[in-house]
Amino acid sequence: MRILPEETCCVVVDIQEKFMPVIAEAEEMVSCCERLLRGLGILEIPVMVTAQYAKGLGLNLSEIRAAAGTEEFCDKKSFSVYGDAVAREKLASFGRKNVILCGIEAHICVLQSVIDLKAAGYQPVLVWDCVSSRRLRDREIALLRAQAEGAVITGSESLLFELTGSAEHPCFRQISALVK
Repeated sequence: MRILPEETCCVVVDIQEKFMPVIAEAEEMVSCCERLLRGLGILEIPVMVTAQYAKGLGLNLSEIRAAAGTEEFCDKKSFSVYGDAVAREKLASFGRKNVILCGIEAHICVLQSVIDLKAAGYQPVLVWDCVSSRRLRDREIALLRAQAEGAVITGSESLLFELTGSAEHPCFRQISALVK
């Protein structure tokens, strides 16, 4: 299956301040997410950001908000993004079948989102270097389960170049410079 830009949107899952001190390889994951989100912005791929109970767990990281190009977020209490009515409506408004997922925690909110999105007829695209958990083993198991549930597993650089399609794409140079 080819991931095409006109069929694709992104959901950033709960990359919040209070989670980050306990997340494995958090700095690298955030860096990969920033690169992915900047690339999606260049390619004009719509992005939705969520926060799990923001009142208690804080806002999304400022660098993630900047890379996503928005201060807006869906404040959810459901672990799954698709379990929140506002998030479901926003996602439907994009009119895209492929949903790129990045964020935390891979084995809880991200995985449950994959399962529910797939059941609802979307094609989840899980970016392995843009997800993490408190323990790396939990991330590894989440990636295996997500794949078994029907998610496409890919990396941020690979995905950006797939969305670009060729060196003739008008945004190729910007994407190429971003991943260097």
